[in-house]
Amino acid sequence: MKNDAIKRINTLLVNLAEQAKATDKINTQKKSHLLLKDNALFSETLFVTYSDKFISYVQEIKKNTVSLQRLINAKKTDIAYNQLTHIEQQISSLINALNSNQTMHNEAQNRLNAFKAKRYKKAAKSIMQTSHSLHQKLAETHEFERRLAEMITDREQDRLKATPAKAQKMSTEILTIHQRLGRCRQAISKIERQIELAEKR
Repeated sequence: MKNDAIKRINTLLVNLAEQAKATDKINTQKKSHLLLKDNALFSETLFVTYSDKFISYVQEIKKNTVSLQRLINAKKTDIAYNQLTHIEQQISSLINALNSNQTMHNEAQNRLNAFKAKRYKKAAKSIMQTSHSLHQKLAETHEFERRLAEMITDREQDRLKATPAKAQKMSTEILTIHQRLGRCRQAISKIERQIELAEKR
């Protein structure tokens, strides 16, 4: 009776091995498999194997079947019966998992999509924050530009009324403010380019 069971198991394992190899090949081509990679597909109470490949579990069942044959040959009936029950549970779970492979990967794909969406949202938020801070910096620099231009106008008016000696000194001061205004306008152009790049992204 038990030898017949082993024959049935071995026949079933040949088919399962083919299905497992084909499924493993398909899975390696799926991006969603990255979330399942290097993880166990079954609990450690069912399989000692720790792998994301179905074929690894088929190989464990094969080893257990060889062990079952030895127990039958040694007439260790009770232990053999327990081993047979365990093998049947393993095969049943493996068949269910192979049939559920697409569903399992659809769930993984949904998690992957959710992760990408979250990452995109975070990146978009970062860009918006960057854009906002750049606009704020631009406004502050424009205000600085306005004050410098006012200072130049005020100094020019004062210089016209000043004595020649004082006017000469004020001319130097006005030149310094003009240089600061030039640097300020360069900074404005740079910030405007940064805003343009941030908003294009």
